[in-house]
Order: sequence, then C-alpha cells, then structure tokens
Amino acid sequence: MKNMKNFFLSLCAVAVLGFTAGCSDDDPAGPTPVEPGEEITKSGILTENETWTANNVYILDGKVVVGDGITLTVEPGTIIKGEKGQEALASALVVDQGGKLIANGTAESPIIFTSVDDNIEPGQKAGTSLDEKANGLWGGEIILGKAPISVGNDAGVAQIEGIPATESYGQYGGDQPNDNSGSLKFVSIRHGGITIGQDNEINGLTLGGVGSGTVIQNIEIVANQDDGIEWFGGTVNSSNLLTWAHGDDGLDVDQQYTGTISNAVVIQGDEPGSAFELDGPEGTTNGTPFIMKDITVFGNGKDALVADLRDGVVVEFENILVLNPGAGSAVNINGADSQKELVDGRIKFAKWELLLPGALTVGDFFKGATAGSESKFTANAVKIDNEDAATVGANLADFSWTYAAEKGAF
Repeated sequence: MKNMKNFFLSLCAVAVLGFTAGCSDDDPAGPTPVEPGEEITKSGILTENETWTANNVYILDGKVVVGDGITLTVEPGTIIKGEKGQEALASALVVDQGGKLIANGTAESPIIFTSVDDNIEPGQKAGTSLDEKANGLWGGEIILGKAPISVGNDAGVAQIEGIPATESYGQYGGDQPNDNSGSLKFVSIRHGGITIGQDNEINGLTLGGVGSGTVIQNIEIVANQDDGIEWFGGTVNSSNLLTWAHGDDGLDVDQQYTGTISNAVVIQGDEPGSAFELDGPEGTTNGTPFIMKDITVFGNGKDALVADLRDGVVVEFENILVLNPGAGSAVNINGADSQKELVDGRIKFAKWELLLPGALTVGDFFKGATAGSESKFTANAVKIDNEDAATVGANLADFSWTYAAEKGAF
C-alpha cells in the first residue's frame, strides 16, 4: 500500500514521537518534559487575549468562547479537558466570528483536547483510562468565520447548530472569503460529540463559514460520537486530517463549501456512518466545486457508504483509496439534483482504487446514477487485489504523530 512500508520504519523512528522507549538511553521518550502546574477552569466568553501553557491542564466548564477581537493562543503540548454535561451544559471551545485561535502544536508536542475522564497529564501524549470506544464524554471544538455559506432564503448567515439564537455568539457566514479565524496545527481532539439536543451532537471539529485565511493542518479526531469534521460552507483549505472511530460520518460537507480537503485518512469504527457525507447548497446558488484528493478510507468490512453525494453537491475527487469496505458499501449518487450534477460533469471522479470484497465489481460499488452515467465513475476507478497494489491515497507517514498510529489503527 502506498507509503505503508516507509511508515513503520523502525522502533527508533517511533521513539522520537514519544510512544515507545528509544533505541538508546539518549533518545527522547515523549514530548519535552514540563513541570506540572495546576488545573485551571475556564467558562463563558473570554474578554481579553490569553495564552494557555503546557504546564497546566485547562478544564472547559460549559461553553468557553473566544469572542470577537480576542485571540486565544495555546502552546504546544497543552492539554485541554471538557467537563461532562449534556444539551445546554455541554462543554465546548467556540471561536466566535472575529475571534482567533492560535493552537499550533508540533508532532512531538501536539495540543490535545479530551475529556475530564481522561487521566492524561502534562508531558504525556495519551492517558490510560479511555480508548477509542469511549465517545460522547464532552462537546468538541467549533470555529465560526465570515466566509460565504449557502443557506435557505439566501440569508448569507446562520446560527450554528447547538447554540441558541438568543446567545451573543454562534453566528457564522458572510462575504469575506479570506477571513482568518487563526491557525490549528498538530491538534488531537478525543472522546467528544456529546448530545446537545435530540438527534444533535457536536462534531469533533466544526468549521462554520471559516475563511481561507485560516490554517487547518495536521488534525486528528478520535472517538467522536457524531461526525469527525464538518464544514458548513466556507473556503478554508484543510490538509493532513485523520478521523477514527467516529459514531457518524468521517468528513461531512454542507452549505456549499468551496475549499480543498487534501491528504486525509478516515478509519471507520464499529458503527460508522458515511466516510464522506457531502451535501450541496441550501440556497439558490451552486458555484465552484470543492476538491477532495489524496484520501484513504479504511473500512472494517461493515456496510457503510463510502460517499453519499446529496442535494446537488458539486465536488471533484482525485486519488482516493478505499480498503476493506463491506459488500453493501457504495459510492451513492443521492437524488435527482445530484444525478444531474454527475451528468453535467460537476461531480468528477479521478483515480479511485478499491480493494473490494469477493466478486464485487467497480460497477456494483457505484449506485444511484442514471442509466448511461455510470461510466463517470467506472471509467475512473479500478479494483485492486491487495493493499500493496495501491498507488493512490493519503501519505500515511504524515500521520505518524497521531494517537491512532500509536494504537495501530492503520
């Protein structure tokens, strides 16, 4: 499989990332050691710039909001834990429109968002009290920007799900495609997705109207009860993404997102939804297709849609690898409006490779298209015999820093 052989290079390579003992006494065994500080509880709206440091553990008690004009800076290696509490009491970090989150970790010292039930301590990259089956223990991370979205009545703005319109924060969308909500690099978000209303949970990372001035790179979502990452419109480019053991969809797109999602890994858990759930605009416009490229989907042999293309979505795929899907799994063209976009060439497939079970064919794997348009997929996808035959997909070496890699999830 592409890049798999050079991923597990040696025990020494893994040791540098801090997950196992080094090959000599001088090799580091983890992130740079820190002197333990204190637990600091945060709640409500931040009204001045703050820096959260790696020696402390920060507890989110309910919604903690980075308000308009405020910058929250989080140092590499910092651990942030969400308190318990459902619905209105659900904990989450929210970056409101005009606020900025600068959370730039490193491969050696990632920034970790997790639950108060996680016994991880400063200087560590993982605790021992929770695993990938522990989800819905707190909320998640929500970033709200001023980039364009497509919502009903062409309103141009909306209130993010789970935050009442009576609150002073929660609006997203606008007319600033280059809007900047900050920078997230080497961030791991674990055990979230708590219920905030009936059939409504928080995603691991929610990006509402986030603009292209924002940096989203090297993000890991583990054991989220709802979706791993969801884009509600916006223009932000997002790369080096991994989501594992999500309870619903892996990568979810809505409201005419127009950026690029590149170099991503979706690892389906015990009860997966779609690897990609992709919705079109809710307003009248239907503009530039967004791009999904260099992505690997690790199935677990269970039936789940790899891609559900709905509501007239327009998207271009390239270099997609699908491993071990169930016999009933599929790429699904859902509804007449998406069927039309496929016929019109605004849904495009390029270089798909599929490790399919048994006698399942590429044609069997593609469902919902109108007669005569199946070749839009089948001419651009091939069935491979084994993982080593793969030539497309994500660069797995870019994910060696993750908790998922340490646990052997791929």
